[in-house]
Amino acid sequence: MTKHQEPAVDIKLARSFGLNQEEFDSIQRIMGRMPSYTELGIFSVLWSEHCSYKNSKPLLKLFPTRAPQVLQGPGENAGIVDIGDGLGIAMKVESHNHPSAIEPYQGAATGIGGILRDIFTMGARPIALMDPLYFGSLDDAHVRHLFSGVVSGIADYGNCVGIPTVGGSVVFDESYTTNPLVNVMCLGLVENKKIMRGFASGPGNLVIAVGATTGRDGIHGATFASEELSEASSAKRPSVQIGDPFTKKLLLEATLELIESGLAVGIQDMGAAGLTSSSIEMASRAGTGLEMDMAKVPLRETGMTPYEIMLSESQERMVVVAPKENYDQIKAIFDKWELHCSSIGVVTNDGHVRIKWGEKVFADIPVKALVDEAPVYERESRKPGYLDKLKQFIQNDIKEPKDHNKSLNSVLSAPTIASKRWVYQQYDHQVRTNTAVLPGSDAAVLRIRGTNKAIGITTDCNGRYCYLNPFNGGAIAVAEAARNLACSGAKPLGLTDCLNFGNPYKPEVFYQMKQAVEGLAEACKVLEVPVISGNVSLYNESLTHSVYPTPLIGMVGLIEDVSHITTQWFKEAGDIVFLAGDIQSQPDIGGSEYLKEVHGQVNGDAPAIDLQAEKKLHNFIGEAIKAGLVCSAHDCSEGGLAVALAECCFADLSSNPSPDGRGGTGLTADLSGLPGRGDFKLFAENQSRVVLSSKAEDVEKLVSLAKKYSIDILKLGTVGGDRLVIKDLIDLPVAEARKTWEEAIPNKMK
Repeated sequence: MTKHQEPAVDIKLARSFGLNQEEFDSIQRIMGRMPSYTELGIFSVLWSEHCSYKNSKPLLKLFPTRAPQVLQGPGENAGIVDIGDGLGIAMKVESHNHPSAIEPYQGAATGIGGILRDIFTMGARPIALMDPLYFGSLDDAHVRHLFSGVVSGIADYGNCVGIPTVGGSVVFDESYTTNPLVNVMCLGLVENKKIMRGFASGPGNLVIAVGATTGRDGIHGATFASEELSEASSAKRPSVQIGDPFTKKLLLEATLELIESGLAVGIQDMGAAGLTSSSIEMASRAGTGLEMDMAKVPLRETGMTPYEIMLSESQERMVVVAPKENYDQIKAIFDKWELHCSSIGVVTNDGHVRIKWGEKVFADIPVKALVDEAPVYERESRKPGYLDKLKQFIQNDIKEPKDHNKSLNSVLSAPTIASKRWVYQQYDHQVRTNTAVLPGSDAAVLRIRGTNKAIGITTDCNGRYCYLNPFNGGAIAVAEAARNLACSGAKPLGLTDCLNFGNPYKPEVFYQMKQAVEGLAEACKVLEVPVISGNVSLYNESLTHSVYPTPLIGMVGLIEDVSHITTQWFKEAGDIVFLAGDIQSQPDIGGSEYLKEVHGQVNGDAPAIDLQAEKKLHNFIGEAIKAGLVCSAHDCSEGGLAVALAECCFADLSSNPSPDGRGGTGLTADLSGLPGRGDFKLFAENQSRVVLSSKAEDVEKLVSLAKKYSIDILKLGTVGGDRLVIKDLIDLPVAEARKTWEEAIPNKMK
């Protein structure tokens, strides 16, 4: 190996690594010479968008990140919020979009593996996974292949490791046909006094590689994630890592045992850019340097070079920093779990990272140059021309269908709206037996053992809204997530985001990104939800277009008393149903599922959003639930009021028998108190609205509480029977509507 001759470095090689001329020139100025092949590789991955956020960092500064409950904000492997009783919830969302587009099973599986490491690296035991997914039309055979592979990868990995996948979302739109979005979110439970962070502190301390061996899989995965997909992308299958959930389970337990022992001073997972990003980011946080010998890294392939070892993204590996005197005890822990443990280097005090093979130096770079001095760009922003054209849409020009039953069935059978049982029945969502609300309601809910508390978890983002109005779409993603938690009895504590956009070098794409982030930030500030962690995934492009701008939000909320857990399904005949929130605004079908499915148009503007009104609505719902005045609560969003009412009627078949043996319970309702024509009342997706049900004897108190909060509330009808009847508009057997809703995706996947 010491005789190994590295390839010559030039601009052509730099460009193949994803660097431009300006960046290549900067590297030469920093180094005072031409970089070596290994040095260029290290710069290329740490200066990639995936690692450096060079095109998004100025926007990320807009987010509020501090609040009394925030124990760890952005900058670590995961964020952490305090839930009381000395406990915290760690949370993070990541993307594995490009790998999943090329190799859907392993792309999704290793996405799960990576997000799990982010959580247990912090000292938190993973307790739940969420899977917000975006695909093209299921009429496309290749999309069905991607969809099936991704779901199988998530299911197999999560089930093998023993972490419940408790919820998520699945959206289908032609925008995502060749570039699906595969976002995965994980939550963990940690004792606050045992939180671990990724610091390579203490010159003289050892740098230790633990877990699986290192191979050539995943090399340049970070740069692969920072470029557009093309017809040549399938040739980059080596950039897709191979996961091993059984080794991951061993690594999880060994790492948590190590943290419990107090023997380590810092831990970080080897995720994107592998050993390069993990070790160098740890040194950057601590203000130290590193010297590492690649000859000491446990390998599973022969002839690997320092360049390959540093950039490999082989799964199930961690970096540990610890005092020399603790090494034998640390190795004993990993030996017990049958995992590799090797001292590969030492922390230094000179601020450089030196990569060696024996005595030969292959790289010697200032840490600050790689992390703190990575380029940051203010890209050109230009409003896309399509926006003004779409806003010329006049909804009254849309002809009202004569058969609203048919329209409702069409919307219920749209794969984005339809039941996702085909997906979540493949997951074990009850392993560890903490899941209190299974997939299907507004938010998943997990009990916190040893307390009377629970947490609500949700993921949200309507990419179509962000396409039509990026600012409103971003704000709505936050508002809907918070609304879903409110409907479940939870008060939001913090959020994590995955900002999925196209190529930021395209001014129209950067406009979408900038506006959407500003919308997210504004909603976070008004609703008082701090951003505690996140991820940016750019270059999500097909050969012809960018994906819809999709700033995915994952949010966690606290339920102080498990008796306050609330679900969306109607409970008993005779309960009174209300619509609370914005009931006075004219209905707007712009960007609605109804407009797309029934009329074949993506047109108009995204729904308007009044964030102050939204906040009042959440506070009202929270107090009403705590007062015992609410039997069910359901966010009224995609699909509009008719879909929300239908979903309230469908039985919670995932955990409970149907109330009347027919797959749900009926409703007799009257929408004459709402403005607008019939189909608009049914299917407009106006924001800040919630469907509530209440016992007849509690109605007066509920209405009085609404007045206290200045919340408009309209009685819609009464639960009972076996039909969904909306006066003069809808009359369908609930069982028939549920069958349409349940069978839509399975029929497409046959």
